[in-house]
Amino acid sequence: MRYENITQAVFVKRPNRFIAEVEIDGHKETVHVKNTGRCKELLIPGCEVWLTAPDSPGRKTKYDLVAVRKNNGILFNIDSQAPNKVAGEWLAGQGYDVVKPEYTYGDSRIDFYMEKGKKKYLMEVKGCTLEIDGVGYFPDAPTERGIKHIRELMKAKEEGYQAMLAFVIQMDGVTKVKANVDTHPEFGKVLNEAQKAGVAIFYLTCHVEPDRLEITDCFRPSGSD
Repeated sequence: MRYENITQAVFVKRPNRFIAEVEIDGHKETVHVKNTGRCKELLIPGCEVWLTAPDSPGRKTKYDLVAVRKNNGILFNIDSQAPNKVAGEWLAGQGYDVVKPEYTYGDSRIDFYMEKGKKKYLMEVKGCTLEIDGVGYFPDAPTERGIKHIRELMKAKEEGYQAMLAFVIQMDGVTKVKANVDTHPEFGKVLNEAQKAGVAIFYLTCHVEPDRLEITDCFRPSGSD
């Protein structure tokens, strides 16, 4: 996926989870942050960030903040809508007969429903923007919604679906994701239950540029079927 226009800026501060203050060519600008997670290890005063201007009518802010360079030099895409977009592009090349986004199952809306022959698939997508010592972690903030979706996948597996949970790693150089049990112990517990129940886990590695995000490969946890 690509952004049609990108502007480089310097991060100043984040008054709340929805907005940030940046500096563009010497002037201050309030921008929308397309990620409600904490991102505390990324959005540090003085860091490089990249913005896109969607030009949507009625907006309070001109720009969306979509990428940031961490102090270790790695470029991160932090657009929370990007994982589903690149996952959809990736799925289109995986030989499925049917790919439908935002599929209602139970009490949840699962990101993708697919068919291949007589097999039916459900896949939930999670974007990973937290990296510690070369390993991705999810979530970076407690997510009851994420737990609900994993439980729905476990139920779907029992009902005969091929159930899948895909982590889109929104940075270069990271090939696996661990549950961030320090932040949300329950998520780690439910993820472990899901793996034992046969929910397939995928790590979708990415290449990041300021103006694009693309999936480069797919890995499975060691020991998974």
